[in-house]
Amino acid sequence: MTDTANKKVTNHDAIYAQPHAEIQDFSFDERVADVFPDMINRSVPGYATIVHGIGRLTARFAQPDTLLYDLGCSLGAATLAMKQNNPAANSLIVGIDSSTAMVERCRKHVNAFRGETPVEIRLGDILNQDYQPCSVVVLNFTLQFIEPALREALLSRLYQALTPGGVLILSEKVRDEDSRCNDLLIDLHHEFKRDNGYSELEISQKRAAIENVMQLNSLSEHLDRLQRVGFSHAQAWYRCYNFCSIFAIKPDSTKDTHD
Repeated sequence: MTDTANKKVTNHDAIYAQPHAEIQDFSFDERVADVFPDMINRSVPGYATIVHGIGRLTARFAQPDTLLYDLGCSLGAATLAMKQNNPAANSLIVGIDSSTAMVERCRKHVNAFRGETPVEIRLGDILNQDYQPCSVVVLNFTLQFIEPALREALLSRLYQALTPGGVLILSEKVRDEDSRCNDLLIDLHHEFKRDNGYSELEISQKRAAIENVMQLNSLSEHLDRLQRVGFSHAQAWYRCYNFCSIFAIKPDSTKDTHD
């Protein structure tokens, strides 16, 4: 993602504007990478606010001599927010994504912005990484594309890699456990997309393309899972419709004497 704060001109998302004879599963390919900033800002309510919040949380929790991870970094919006707000000396930001198209563009975007913190953008599967000691981990609309049975093990590994007092920031589209509320939230989200210029055809085809690759949890399921892997402090700090962002703090024995 480009730096949304700078509101750069981006390509218009019209991937689903014409009827598709067959709806393929959604993937982060060249077509999506070309229009992703427009797609994400027109599809995710409050996206810029979430990215801004990631920067603010980085400013509070980044620690010297540690890594900061942006997992599923796509075009680097969260990476840049971390870079621009990181106060920690001798730290390194590592962005990882499994899409070649995203990684190639992300490197260009990140390199275009100055900052004292070095950044490495790596092509890879976040399930198969050797995570080093880190103080900030960001999963910005990433976990929802991971096989549900594998999510807890990944979060457990990240918890182990986090230094005491470190933070994990998890943004997700969620489903509500109350079916009537869930239906209303979906309708409100679709209205948001209509207000941003998407047609009924685009909304319908995009939903069909993504339903097999994005399996949602409820907010309570996310919070329960974070507690199970060790995070005693976890809270949703942002929510709009069925999109939310959570911070989860690893206990620090010097501050959390009750843990």
